[in-house]
Amino acid sequence: MRLVVIRYEWESNWGAGLVRLQNAPLVVRLSVVSLSLLVAACSATPAPPARDAQVPVAVAAAVPAGGDASLLISGIVRLKRETALGFNTGGRIAAISVREGDRVANGQVLARLDPISLSAAAASARADCERAKADYRRLDGLFAKGWVTAPRVESARAALAAAQARVQQAGFDVGLATIRAPSAGVILQRQAEPGQIASPGQTILILGEAASGYVLQVPMSDADLGRISRGQPAQVMIPALGTAPVLASISEVGARGDAGTGTFRVELTLPARPELRSGLIGSARLRLAPTLSSGGVAVPATAVFGARADEGFVYVFDAALSVVRLRPVGVGPIGDSAVTITTGLRAGEQVVISGAERLRDGMKVSLRAGPSAGRG
Repeated sequence: MRLVVIRYEWESNWGAGLVRLQNAPLVVRLSVVSLSLLVAACSATPAPPARDAQVPVAVAAAVPAGGDASLLISGIVRLKRETALGFNTGGRIAAISVREGDRVANGQVLARLDPISLSAAAASARADCERAKADYRRLDGLFAKGWVTAPRVESARAALAAAQARVQQAGFDVGLATIRAPSAGVILQRQAEPGQIASPGQTILILGEAASGYVLQVPMSDADLGRISRGQPAQVMIPALGTAPVLASISEVGARGDAGTGTFRVELTLPARPELRSGLIGSARLRLAPTLSSGGVAVPATAVFGARADEGFVYVFDAALSVVRLRPVGVGPIGDSAVTITTGLRAGEQVVISGAERLRDGMKVSLRAGPSAGRG
């Protein structure tokens, strides 16, 4: 078999090259044609995507603002009564018999002061009282004989009354030199140690009274405070207790706002459960009553973008043409999951709530499932 080798050169004269190729054996001609097609295919530019490609988006309908809504708010679990305990007078702490987390019984001794100085003060008060009593008796007898004036007797009587009051005060201080539990509960904090000099009224221990029950304390703004009421039920989630919600009720609504945050404290009574501890984190979902004003519409917070001051933008879905239209809107109050639109949007119009970053005005889109508008 004779091997024919052909050197094919690309020339400006395509006709000459074609003649040479036609004189070559069939196998070589097919190989060159295949190579030419391969080079052409590799150098081809990919076709641009079709202009009518549809971007998948999720939409939600705008609803009238001021309707029923819910608010999810976080707070801290506390015992209803958490009592600070201290001594009525100053002195050296002799002993503290409990630690944080200890459960105590009603009347149990928790701490006591060194009694030496208090006993000495009580003895001094009693001695002063006896002397004042003797002075009064002596002067009263002299007054009966006409040897002293009535004002001297009245002064002695007042001195005796003052001495008797000091005896009572000393006895009161001696009694309060021992801290006893005012009720059964748990020691939440221990803020001093034996040997420390305590000031009058200084907090030594904080006792959580078990009989008072547990509450969830949450802060609320003044705008939402008027939309809840005492006795209203609520669902509470406490992660430390699991994923099941706990049914609670509003037991107290604060009458004075916090000076630092401007919020009001609201307490929700929790059912008695042994797993509850003061300091656990929880969240409550509260149903808010309708507001008197019904102006504007509410949309999910993810629908608004480019917000600045009281203005922003949304994409409105045109169902007839399956396109989106960019529209400027006025932005009002912002809730935990929804925004009030004051101008530029009507109730029932659908806005894009997902995928807006890929959109342009007039772009065709396709719908996919998404959450509905509302505050919660």
